[in-house]
Amino acid sequence: MKATHLFLKKIGILSIATLLIAGCTSDPQKQDEPTPPSPEIPEESEEPEEPVDDLTAFFYKHMNGETALWSDSEPISADQIVAKREEVWNLWKKACESYNEEKLIALNPLGSNSTGRWKLPANLEPNATMPYYWGTKGTEPADGYPLFLYLHGSGDKDSEWITGLNICSGFDDAPSAYFIPQIPNTGNYYRWWQKAKQFAWEKLLRLAFASGKIDPDRVYFFGISEGGYGSQRLASFYADYLAGAGPMAGGEPLKNAPVENCRNIAFSLRTGANDNGFFRNTLTQYTKDEFDRLQSANPGSFEHNIQLIPGMGHGIDYSPTTPWLKNYTRDPYPKTVSWENFEMDGQRRQQPQLLRNVDNRQRHNTERTDRKIPDYGNQQRHRYEIRQNIHSCHKRQDNGISVARTRRHGTASDPHRKRQDRVQRQCRTRHQAPHQQLRHILRPRKALSCRHRGRLVCALNRHISFDSRRYM
Repeated sequence: MKATHLFLKKIGILSIATLLIAGCTSDPQKQDEPTPPSPEIPEESEEPEEPVDDLTAFFYKHMNGETALWSDSEPISADQIVAKREEVWNLWKKACESYNEEKLIALNPLGSNSTGRWKLPANLEPNATMPYYWGTKGTEPADGYPLFLYLHGSGDKDSEWITGLNICSGFDDAPSAYFIPQIPNTGNYYRWWQKAKQFAWEKLLRLAFASGKIDPDRVYFFGISEGGYGSQRLASFYADYLAGAGPMAGGEPLKNAPVENCRNIAFSLRTGANDNGFFRNTLTQYTKDEFDRLQSANPGSFEHNIQLIPGMGHGIDYSPTTPWLKNYTRDPYPKTVSWENFEMDGQRRQQPQLLRNVDNRQRHNTERTDRKIPDYGNQQRHRYEIRQNIHSCHKRQDNGISVARTRRHGTASDPHRKRQDRVQRQCRTRHQAPHQQLRHILRPRKALSCRHRGRLVCALNRHISFDSRRYM
């Protein structure tokens, strides 16, 4: 027994010595090699190890892609609204700051040195790294900088990106903040409205709002050529985020960018009258006709400045767009909202909570109607119209909300619509979106709406789902 014990003891000592020798003789070059950064995939992000409250944990899950709504039923009184709103906002900022992801670089004066980059999720687009310029012009206003997202054209992506910085630096729109991205990949991925880029825009707005340096009611998307196509689509897809949008030298089929979604935002579209590539001038005219029609039927709801510039082709003067847009501020609580839940790169915006409950008469005072109206394509599509009578929560808990839902069927019958249908089919190869699914919710807002039903759950659900626009 004693011999066996000594034998095992010697083996243990030899094993430890072997491990120490192996550690000392490992390749020093391998130790010096930096560990490559892991791709940014929200589903794999980890929450901080320190204990978090239920609401912060809910925010982490939400940023990881879970879509369940807040389910706590803690009652609140009218005099608690301000404090609860501030509490929720601070917890949201804390969750954004501690979330495991690549952040925005510091917001400094706009220039060639104010650059960063994001690795976009590989499950949305392979090998997608988005460099960007992020900077300011002028002195920061009390309410934060107006934010401009500029999307460049489809030439060589390096030269287009630098050109974007140069022309944006010269626009007369200070004070302002600019996010100027470079398209991550070329070829079939050279589209600003695809799902990986949707992820980037929602991340940008979430981080920008949480920083406190951006005015959430003064956000503008604009671009040139390919960026014009992209910003027109994004204007209809993210209209609830925006104060305005300004595509230039573009022109999208109305099927890809429904005009009714642009209610309550300022919309500028400037195209050369001779710019007939991909029917840009024709489609710009269709967009103008539709905005004119809706503005005539709804005065003040569809502010627009759409021009076919005489004698000009694809190259036009870009300088008037941002100064015009900057005159407009988003109304966070419009009395009427029109919405068509259209598809973009296979994804759709999640329906607002009010629309999910369109048939729940006990929860919302709603009215639903279905009727046939002309369609621009073969797919079934849905439009929503919400009318809100704004009341203080002290005076009335019932929001007085009526929702009209219409379904679009069939094809156009009049000659103008048939012509438009034909042009859109010819443009489909250029503008058609692929597939995929959307898991992000509507844009959040800094403050919870006071038009609640007396419970924190309702305030949070409406805040995250529709009114408030800041929670992503």
